[in-house]
Amino acid sequence: MKKAVIFDLDNTIYPVSSIAGNLFNGLFAVLDQNAHTINQNTDDTVGKIKEEMTRRPLQYIADKYGLDEHIRNEMTEVLRNMTYDEPMRPFDDYNHLRQIPLDKYLVTTGYLKLQYSKVRQLGIENDFREIIVVDPDVSRKTKKDVFAGIIEKYGYEPQDLLIIGDDPDSEIKAALSLGIDTFLYDPTGRYHQEASTHRSDKLKDALYLL
Repeated sequence: MKKAVIFDLDNTIYPVSSIAGNLFNGLFAVLDQNAHTINQNTDDTVGKIKEEMTRRPLQYIADKYGLDEHIRNEMTEVLRNMTYDEPMRPFDDYNHLRQIPLDKYLVTTGYLKLQYSKVRQLGIENDFREIIVVDPDVSRKTKKDVFAGIIEKYGYEPQDLLIIGDDPDSEIKAALSLGIDTFLYDPTGRYHQEASTHRSDKLKDALYLL
């Protein structure tokens, strides 16, 4: 039996698509203003970046698409000062998981002001024993480092934990490298061969693993 669950935030507890129109306007404007530079080698790199920004951190995307320092800095400055203050709601299935009588932790990558504003708007700040934002502005830690820190701080063994997330290259990969069971939430069937202990298109299916 598990003793604790560690959740990712974006696209795990709530759908980023539900706030993308308001959230990413400033970032998309930077991309559009620099489209002639970004699209040098392909017709729609900007479009691909916009789609991926709903799923991946800026640093990952900037490296993947080779964004130059000027564009990176512009986008970073927008994100660094951003908050989200409109109404938000979690996935319906999250309500099943927030009631479980286990220790729960939230580990998310992003900028502090923005990530904490999302937590407040979702009304989930009291669901967790600890909330940890891995902010690239202030820390070089990875999710793997944070997971290992939780194990050490609270006296768990890897088999005591379940990681719930949507990104096989981020929290899922980090957890597996530490011997922690994972639940890959994949509502659109995007992933097929990527490693995960468990996977489902329904978030509430994680209940059966606890």
